[in-house]
Amino acid sequence: MSPRSETSAAVAGTGTNHRVLSIVTTLFFMWGFITVLNDVMVPHLKSIFDLSYTEVMLVQFSFFSAYFVFSIPAGRLVERLGYKKTMVIGLCTMAVGAFLFIGAATAPSFPLFLTALIIVAAGITALQVSANPYVAILGPEDTASSRLNLAQAFNSLGTTIGPYFGSLVILSGAPKAMDEIRKLTPLDLHDYRLHEAASVKWPYLGIGFTLLALAFFLFLTKLPDIAPDRLEVSPELAHRSIRSCSNLLLAAAAIFVYVGAEVSIGSFLVNYLSQPDIGALTVKVAARYVSLYWGGAMIGRFIGSALLQTIRTEKLLAICATMACLLVITSSLTVGQFAMWSIVAVGLFNSIMFPSIFALGVQGLGQLTGRGSGLLVAAIVGGAIIPELQGIFADRIGIHHAFFLPAICYMYILYFAVGRSGAHKEGVLEHQELEYSNRG
Repeated sequence: MSPRSETSAAVAGTGTNHRVLSIVTTLFFMWGFITVLNDVMVPHLKSIFDLSYTEVMLVQFSFFSAYFVFSIPAGRLVERLGYKKTMVIGLCTMAVGAFLFIGAATAPSFPLFLTALIIVAAGITALQVSANPYVAILGPEDTASSRLNLAQAFNSLGTTIGPYFGSLVILSGAPKAMDEIRKLTPLDLHDYRLHEAASVKWPYLGIGFTLLALAFFLFLTKLPDIAPDRLEVSPELAHRSIRSCSNLLLAAAAIFVYVGAEVSIGSFLVNYLSQPDIGALTVKVAARYVSLYWGGAMIGRFIGSALLQTIRTEKLLAICATMACLLVITSSLTVGQFAMWSIVAVGLFNSIMFPSIFALGVQGLGQLTGRGSGLLVAAIVGGAIIPELQGIFADRIGIHHAFFLPAICYMYILYFAVGRSGAHKEGVLEHQELEYSNRG
């Protein structure tokens, strides 16, 4: 039996597998919950500091840029310390960032908020690089997409609850209109910012202590030891650099545009639904619709986890990319309730994209999985760049029509899925031909 087979056999037992998955999915929930609070922080900080769309998108730019900066070091950390210890380090780093929010709100300082976001994101990067491949290699390779979709469904549970929680505790007050804010004296402006920013303190204090408790629990918990160097690498990759794997690079590009599109829509949703010609909602009410957007992703991932037991990953990914693209185009070309619900419905079809692309990207990497995972997580920097670009377009052509950018992103994901489907068919034919020649 190969090292890979022994590892799979060791962790694929009925009881052990479910126990381990339940523990790891808790981490997926937490980083989803914390990440999506950015969608609430965007309108909140925009109001407090009187920022343009371009300026306030620095929230997402700072947060998701950390993935690019810290993902490769996190991948090396996995190789040196293993998956479990990297997860613990990630949780502790996130806690430090959460506590820094209290200082940022006390100042109050927009640059300090951005610094806190970077530290939180650095910790989440370590979790992403370690937890995603850990789930993927926790059992048979052909069901990796299904397991990742199930784990990511709990991530989506966090992203569903997060906006509603944020609307209650962070957007609880009624912010002043921009015209009123601009008329305040410097002293009154400082007092106003201090008052509004204070709503961030208690939520992030609670989040910080929760993260430390999770880190302590995980440290004491015995998980199956799946060291990256115990996994076999496929023969065609054995003597190649990780960056020479074309499938991995195409998957990284797909992760880049997917996260960019998903984050762009979530970031602009509150302001978009507040537009008079779209939903005419208050900021507080609009924030609750963000929960529906992410809730669709949660439902889709539970459904997708079941569907992927019988439908090839590439095929389901192509269907979801097509539907997401059509819904974004529909919203950007219409107004009122139709535009509002079509953009919210995109979340349902976002559901299986990240875990499916990720599983396809690391497929066959074996002992190179840690580095491949680092590269894929680095591609999450799309969540920094694409929302910033959409912010620039929103300032120039309006928030409504700036949604053409996510539509283009979904077109590339469709291209990736179709390409992977073609590669799979070629591989099946080659295997059949080889089998036929061996029989001959």
